[in-house]
Amino acid sequence: QQLGYRVVALHPCCCTVSNRTGLWWWSRFSSNGLFGQAQAGWLQHDFGHLSVFKSSWMNHTAHHVVQEGLKGASCHWWNIRHFQHHAKPNVFLKDPDVSIPLLFLVGKVIPAKWGKKKWGFMPYQIQHNYFFLIGPPLLIPIYFHVEVIYYMIKYLKWVDLLWAISYYYRLHYMFSPIMGGFWANFWFYFFVRFLESHWFVWVTQSNHIPMEVNLDQNEGWVEMQLRGTRNTESTPFWDWFTGHLNYQIEHHLFPTMPRHNYYKAAARVRRLCAKYGVEYQIKNTWEAFADIVRSLRDSGDIWYKTYYDMITH
Repeated sequence: QQLGYRVVALHPCCCTVSNRTGLWWWSRFSSNGLFGQAQAGWLQHDFGHLSVFKSSWMNHTAHHVVQEGLKGASCHWWNIRHFQHHAKPNVFLKDPDVSIPLLFLVGKVIPAKWGKKKWGFMPYQIQHNYFFLIGPPLLIPIYFHVEVIYYMIKYLKWVDLLWAISYYYRLHYMFSPIMGGFWANFWFYFFVRFLESHWFVWVTQSNHIPMEVNLDQNEGWVEMQLRGTRNTESTPFWDWFTGHLNYQIEHHLFPTMPRHNYYKAAARVRRLCAKYGVEYQIKNTWEAFADIVRSLRDSGDIWYKTYYDMITH
């Protein structure tokens, strides 16, 4: 709760500081910049999972304030997308985070199936290279902005839209005058989103993309969560940097658990997995980041070899 109050209070406090001191760059970067936006992203995630307050109503209200009022997005869009991910993590066509064949094929099973059918939209054999160009740089600045606006208009989420509009109006009103005009503020905003997008993609995908991706196997819920998720190392810095999503296994098993309790559950979950012979994966953070690229390369190779075997034979 204290983190939530600090994030919400950051905007007016920083604007006051900038007006009095002239340090616009500090206030802009802190309140609505990289750190403010990234941490607000983890915070809205907590509210969306109803894991902060005991009252569902208070969690939902705070979710609107942070996701729409401080990030310009839509709670309903986030809920639909994110809850599909939690219900069927790493299940192709049911988890939107791995159902992205227009750009990437992930896992081992889906690339082989698509290769055999001679399907494909992209040169997936080099997807580990173009990932650096169209993955982390563009997810939030382009894809999410377009998808959120499209969703709010298509599904008539006018309250979400008004919240989002209020965010962009406040952004302009508070910062354009001290940054030298609308366009300076506009480009700085997208530069921050560009940096935030890298932060978000490397953290969230290191827990999932290197894991098994398949069609729905109708397996047990616990087994499915553990097959599609893994943890990364825990230190005070990485806990802060990842919003405690380095405890991805515990988060998926107990999605309404407050993040500061994940470490308490982790030891028990590990013992339970050992007891029943279920793999519990945990990786060094930098190695987990590298695994994203390696897994994309391996998936692309599978598709390429299968695709051209079908053509040549």
